[in-house]
Amino acid sequence: MSDSQPLPFTGERFTPECVREIWYEHWHRYAFARGLVAGKRVLDAACGEGYGSALLAAVAGSVTGVDVDADAIAHARARYGARANLGFERADVTQLPFADGSFDVVVSFETLEHLAAQEQLLDEFARVLTADGILVLSSPDRHAYSDLTGFHNPFHVRELYRDELFALLTPRFAQLRLYGQKLLFQSAIWALDAIPGAHEAHTASADGAAVEAGLGYLPLYFIAVCARTALPARLPPLSLFGDREESVYTHYNHEIRKNMTAGARIAELEAELERLRDALATAQHRKADGTA
Repeated sequence: MSDSQPLPFTGERFTPECVREIWYEHWHRYAFARGLVAGKRVLDAACGEGYGSALLAAVAGSVTGVDVDADAIAHARARYGARANLGFERADVTQLPFADGSFDVVVSFETLEHLAAQEQLLDEFARVLTADGILVLSSPDRHAYSDLTGFHNPFHVRELYRDELFALLTPRFAQLRLYGQKLLFQSAIWALDAIPGAHEAHTASADGAAVEAGLGYLPLYFIAVCARTALPARLPPLSLFGDREESVYTHYNHEIRKNMTAGARIAELEAELERLRDALATAQHRKADGTA
């Protein structure tokens, strides 16, 4: 990686300098895809700043990142272009400049909802993939992301419900495994000699009265792994991602300490205000009685 200046964060495109929740969400998607691209020819469609393409290139045979934004591509080339198996090209993802069957894996995260031409996008992904190629994409769940929260993302053109996403993908990719993604506050217990792929999860009600097996949450994002013929044999049932420093907790703990300090100070000021009110009431009472 070079020492090039980071791209400004506009809210439309993630950059590695972002922190907390958005950092976890975006890095985890590429970390998940990294397990599917070893030795393969990979297209990172709508690669943005290029950080994810660089992460995949550490294990892939080759990675080509494309984005419609010329500044993003220039930045990606300057920052990550030293890696021999990694290249970046400016291109519209609905009109890819590659021959049929050029890639073994297409990765495209948080792209679909930014486009109206979603069918054309998926047609292009299917075209540039080999017959046994794999598509890995993500898109927010409109129900959890917007309907339940009332949030409107001005950069999203068309968000999809789960059945709409299936309806788009299955005509082009007969094999599909859908994952949910969401940041969770969890207590983790894991065997340090565990066999890879084994896991157990439980979801409890807020009062702990009901406990169910599995992760019983509404996903905020969908991640789809798609293929025309067969899915990879070892798709993980669960993928976890975090940073060792637990930076999100550091931030929350800092905010909690600030709020606790502010709360204590507010209590002091309220007590002082009450004392002043009492003193004022006493003074007014004495004045009324002529004893002041």
